[in-house]
Amino acid sequence: MEPVKKFPHVFSQRFGKHIRYFTCSDVKHSFFDEMVLARPNGFYREVDPNRSKLFAAIAKGISQIGFKEDSKVLYLGASHGYTPSFVSDMVAKGELFALDFAPRVVRDLVFIAEKKKNMAPLLADANQPDSYARFLPPDGVDVVFMDIAQRNQVEIFVKNCSRFLKSNGFGLLALKSRSIDVTKKPALLFREVRAQLEKELVVVDYRELYPYEKDHAFFVVKKK
Repeated sequence: MEPVKKFPHVFSQRFGKHIRYFTCSDVKHSFFDEMVLARPNGFYREVDPNRSKLFAAIAKGISQIGFKEDSKVLYLGASHGYTPSFVSDMVAKGELFALDFAPRVVRDLVFIAEKKKNMAPLLADANQPDSYARFLPPDGVDVVFMDIAQRNQVEIFVKNCSRFLKSNGFGLLALKSRSIDVTKKPALLFREVRAQLEKELVVVDYRELYPYEKDHAFFVVKKK
């Protein structure tokens, strides 16, 4: 098992033509029926890039995401917690603020947070940052990660980066083109989104996520 450079606590293992990805975890627990391997230096949880846009981007060769093991991360659109549970492993010495607006899924996040002590579930609307600002570090976060399939997803992302992201911090946007405009070709929409992002932020990397996710792209930006 080999470490994946620039991605803390992420490892890969080749099986023939396929590469499997793992995060090193401090808890021996399978949250989503994922494989957990016990090793002398910890436990390794397998993550499926077909279920995680973050790891789809890693599998597609994204160059950096700005994570360090002590990063403070605001995760918008945490849903039931599949990817956030692995982000928690990656920022093992940091903090993860996992936000969603649906009470049902935030309840699931609470169950994960009972074992992942660096995760704080938040029930809030990502389009209303004033409503949860008091729960975040006063000096901001190192990374804003967003995976919300709404028509105004770019606006929500920029708003939160502007409000909470530290200077030189990283923003990660998992973008679903069909949620913005089902009539427009995804490639064209991705170019338009990039131009929109570049008005406020510096785009440092970009990957389309096919074949892991259809009509999705992953943007990595940095705050000016």
